[in-house]
Amino acid sequence: MKGPLILTGIDLPLEPSCGSTIWCSDVYTRLASHGYRTLFAHLPGSGAWEHGFTSTAELAAHKAPYGPRFEGYANMLTEEMRTLLRIHRPALIHAQHLGFGLALALARAAGSTPMVSIAHGTDVIAASEHAQARSVLNEIVEASLQVIVPSAAMAREVDRLTGGRHRDRLVVVPWGIPLPPEPTAKPRAGRHLRLLHAGRLDANKDTVTAIEALAHTSGHRLTVIGSGSELDGLTRRATELGLADRVVFEPFLPRQDLFKRFTDFDALLFTTRTLEAYGLVAVEAQAHGLPVLYSDVAGLTVTLGTGGLSYPPGDSAALAALIDSVAASPTTRRALHQAAVDNARGYDITHTVTHLAALSATALADNR
Repeated sequence: MKGPLILTGIDLPLEPSCGSTIWCSDVYTRLASHGYRTLFAHLPGSGAWEHGFTSTAELAAHKAPYGPRFEGYANMLTEEMRTLLRIHRPALIHAQHLGFGLALALARAAGSTPMVSIAHGTDVIAASEHAQARSVLNEIVEASLQVIVPSAAMAREVDRLTGGRHRDRLVVVPWGIPLPPEPTAKPRAGRHLRLLHAGRLDANKDTVTAIEALAHTSGHRLTVIGSGSELDGLTRRATELGLADRVVFEPFLPRQDLFKRFTDFDALLFTTRTLEAYGLVAVEAQAHGLPVLYSDVAGLTVTLGTGGLSYPPGDSAALAALIDSVAASPTTRRALHQAAVDNARGYDITHTVTHLAALSATALADNR
């Protein structure tokens, strides 16, 4: 007998271009062992990715950001979601993000189909900065039986944005990763660190702080792996600071290829400027043995535990001092390595999937 079908999706192309799509593939692959099937809706593009969704549906709407065109975009997506609901008759909707177009379309098209929404971070940040995004977030939360958030810090922010009206719907489910059999990066001797920054290059990731930190130090080298809107500006800044020989830029790498590169480095720099939902690549780096030097923003201290050291967000001089202090102490580097591995073991994705399966079963039961 076929298990319940979940309709979900993200209004991005079907590719591992961000933590949200990667996390969804990890989770919904494993939800199959709990009897669930998945129909994942997405925008055109890519398609060569070996994802874990049971089936996919490519949408026709052309993405529009917040502004005068957003409502028309959401209306087109809503009609597409109504068509998918009519054809596939899913038992449950999982709306990824609390403020973007596809989640809003699912909320408006849901009808009698129960809906659970899942916060990812970028959506909540957008709602804290834009009135239109905040209105969308409130509409999605209002339509949801449960709202899953990956951290207590995220729950507090969603509660604030919704005026405390739906506090009873908020459920904290820590995100997780597929853990490697053993760490691959080992502590290394030497006075200079090989540093890594990996992920999407946008304003909130604040990669410029990692680059500017190197201007306050000597000898350390930084590799930036990723793509995004900030790449050209980051390249120019490294040149302006005379760091072209110490800062290397490399294009986005598929996940497994990035994991292989972890062995080339001594620490990950995680420089988020504001709220961080989880920090997928940071926990992945920890699982492989890399300590994380991270900005002290809401949620990260709890997530990364003692397997990392923090500095004030945006403070490149403080980050530089942190880099130098770690480089100067082999004992600290060994201790951070072990603490990083130990911390990451607490984020096994099987726990995330078990919680999500149980909450989905509750939503289905409550709708009968």
